[in-house]
Amino acid sequence: MDIRPGDILELKKPHPCGEKRWLVLRTGIELRLKCTGCAHTVLVPRAKLEKNIRSVTRPDASDA
Repeated sequence: MDIRPGDILELKKPHPCGEKRWLVLRTGIELRLKCTGCAHTVLVPRAKLEKNIRSVTRPDASDA
């Protein structure tokens, strides 16, 4: 799965704050994610995360 820093991931289960959307800060074998609701950051293994992704939203590249 093609996931890049700056992407917004919508996961199947919500964070305890109620938000389902996460901002990707860093990629690799583990991904660093930031909750868009409460700004909590977590480090999640890629294999575990890919099973729980509902959708990926990529910011427009037409800003330039």
